[in-house]
Amino acid sequence: MAKGLQGCCWTMLLLLCAIQELGAWAMHTAAEGPGLGQPGDPTLLAGGRVKRGWVWNQFFVVEEYTGTEPLYVGKIHSDSDEGDGSIKYTISGEGAGTIFLIDEITGDIHATERLDREQKTFYTLRAQARDRQTDQLLEPESEFIIKVQDINDSEPRFLEGPYIGSVAELSPIGTSVMQVMASDADDPTYGSSARIVYSVLEGEQHFTVDSKTGVIRTAVADLDRETQDRYEVVIRATDMAGQLGGLSGSTTVTIVVTDVNDNPPRFPQKMYQFSIVETAPVGTAIGRVKAEDSDVGENTDMTYQMKDEEGVEMFKVTTDSNTQEAVITIQKPLDYESKKVHTVVVEALNKFVDPRFVDLGTFRDQTIVRVSVLDVDEPPEFWPPSNTMEVQEDAHVGSIVGVVTALDPDTANHPVRYAIDRSTDMERIFDIDANTGAIVTGKVLDRETAGWHNITVLAMEADNHSQVSRASLRIRILDVNDNPPELATPYEAAVCEDAKPGQLIQTISVVDRDEPQGGHRFYFTLAPEATNNHHFSLLDVKDNTAAVHTQRVGFNRQEQDVYLLPILVVDSGPPALSSTGTLTIRVCGCDSTGAIQSCNSTAYAMSATLSPGALIALLVCVLILIVLVLLILTLKRHHKSHLTSEDDEDMRDNVIKYNDEGGGEQDTEAYDMSALRSLYDFSEIKGGDGGGGPGEGGNPASERHALPQWVQSPDLDFSVFRDYICRKVEQADEDLSVPPYDSFQTYAFEGSDSPVPSLSSINTWSSGSEQDFSYLGGWGPRFRQLAALYAGRRGEEDSEES
Repeated sequence: MAKGLQGCCWTMLLLLCAIQELGAWAMHTAAEGPGLGQPGDPTLLAGGRVKRGWVWNQFFVVEEYTGTEPLYVGKIHSDSDEGDGSIKYTISGEGAGTIFLIDEITGDIHATERLDREQKTFYTLRAQARDRQTDQLLEPESEFIIKVQDINDSEPRFLEGPYIGSVAELSPIGTSVMQVMASDADDPTYGSSARIVYSVLEGEQHFTVDSKTGVIRTAVADLDRETQDRYEVVIRATDMAGQLGGLSGSTTVTIVVTDVNDNPPRFPQKMYQFSIVETAPVGTAIGRVKAEDSDVGENTDMTYQMKDEEGVEMFKVTTDSNTQEAVITIQKPLDYESKKVHTVVVEALNKFVDPRFVDLGTFRDQTIVRVSVLDVDEPPEFWPPSNTMEVQEDAHVGSIVGVVTALDPDTANHPVRYAIDRSTDMERIFDIDANTGAIVTGKVLDRETAGWHNITVLAMEADNHSQVSRASLRIRILDVNDNPPELATPYEAAVCEDAKPGQLIQTISVVDRDEPQGGHRFYFTLAPEATNNHHFSLLDVKDNTAAVHTQRVGFNRQEQDVYLLPILVVDSGPPALSSTGTLTIRVCGCDSTGAIQSCNSTAYAMSATLSPGALIALLVCVLILIVLVLLILTLKRHHKSHLTSEDDEDMRDNVIKYNDEGGGEQDTEAYDMSALRSLYDFSEIKGGDGGGGPGEGGNPASERHALPQWVQSPDLDFSVFRDYICRKVEQADEDLSVPPYDSFQTYAFEGSDSPVPSLSSINTWSSGSEQDFSYLGGWGPRFRQLAALYAGRRGEEDSEES
């Protein structure tokens, strides 16, 4: 059938071409007649005759020609052509000589190739008419166009695919989903080749498409995402306005059904069971439950809540935002002995409810949660939980203060034992009976020392001491009137010599260490020994104070300068206790205004300025100073005796060694020569020169420290040492390897032989030497004894020889 249609099309095209040829021939005939001009380039001659030019009509060529012969396009002709073949027609431009060929004699143009309008819609060429003999242009070169005639050879195409659209579930019929658009490469201005209509090939049960605009719309109102969340719809586009013979193209459109909150939460189970130990602390998670929701996204967000009173009191439910689970936690301590199973109702409801779907039903669901409490071995519990006891401070040792009671909360009800945490009662003031829990006093109590005692009582199972409970107990010591009242201070008052009767000289107040529940009430009166007092009176002011007034006119310091007034103070008991205090009243001289000027008693002044504590501190300071002085004197005496013993030593026996090289010419303190100078007394040597002989003045020369014998020798010559040192200095100056500054040089030169004979007695004893050792006496006290020994030995030898 398609081949038949194609044959019909070609037949029609040939008819059109024939009609075109006839039109061209008719135009050419009309142009040759008088008065007709050519729309090409007419030239008006001087005589008024119009010169004819090119003769042709619009050229068309049908695309996609598949015939075996070249396709006739048209004919160009010049009105100067007489048909004798003297004019040669040529063309140039697009496709000339390749696609389009021209008969040089007749001017007929043929297309030799298959053309495609979708690739090129027209070709622009130029026509020339030349003299065949001279090749000269007979007509001006003229431009003409060959249009490619369109046929319906291109199907519609969807160029923007793939298409993906979305629509909310439960949308009403006719809801726009999206728009698709196809394009046709055929000529929209020629025929109906590019007129497109749309239709649904697949999915027409749920969607429709507008045939002209391509807008896809819903065809039903019950799209359910939970049933099917996407649809593949095939849309077809057909040209020729959908008529028979039109070409078509199709595309697949994916339509996603989006979610709306049209499904309520539902618990998959109507009952959940959990278990938890009774000792689990508050806040412990018991378990999790979750309600399922067929929706997605935020439409599945939900909240949970307890619906019964017991659940609200004992448990708490929260929502895990990540998993949308209900987390059930303990809100109040559990007790197996009180209740073993708790049954609560948990409700789930959507967080965001769409009001459009409220009529679909309630968007919430409930489930039952059973919590089983597991029994554990618990420590004893104190009952009742009282933590305060009272006891009189005069209670005897062993008196019962109170009783604590603890019970085993477990079903077994084990016996309980009691103890006191001694870290809270280190002085063991209280004891407790291990079996009964009775707390008794262990020592004498004194409220004035400690009015409250805080202890910790332990209660433990008799057969399992690891199960221990602790209870803090506060014991209040109740006051007993066991302390008499006393004057607030050692009162001392002063009265002027010219005092008048009834003059107030002192107000007395009292202190009492007791604290009676009814408050203090004190009574004042003069002591019995002051009944004969006619100088002063005591008035009880009734506000726990008393006033002392004068009772006579004037006082005389010369007669009596101090009065002692005993005052008796009694409290309100029970029992009533009393004490006597003394008020010291001094008689003083006053000026005309009543200001005290002076009092006779020095002790009074001292007592007013120095307290006993200050006097003791002053005495301690004086003792410390005395000890320091004695210590300093002892140290100085010891040091002086030490120096005296050192001065008695002869410094010639000391070897003084100097290892200090000195600091050059500027160093004047490198060597302390005072020690060497003190070895010998040069003044005594000088005095020996003009001091007379040894027989004068009791031989004072014998008491001096003379120089050694070789120093006194007149033959001593230092030139040997001087020459040696000068020679060494010259060698050092000439030596270029030594540093050019002061340096320490060691000269180990001992000099020539000593002229002093040997002191050894070996050779003298053996050889019977006649040596005289009397000169040793001039060497000092130490050598005198040696000289005396040798002199004595020499005298004995002389007597033996004689």
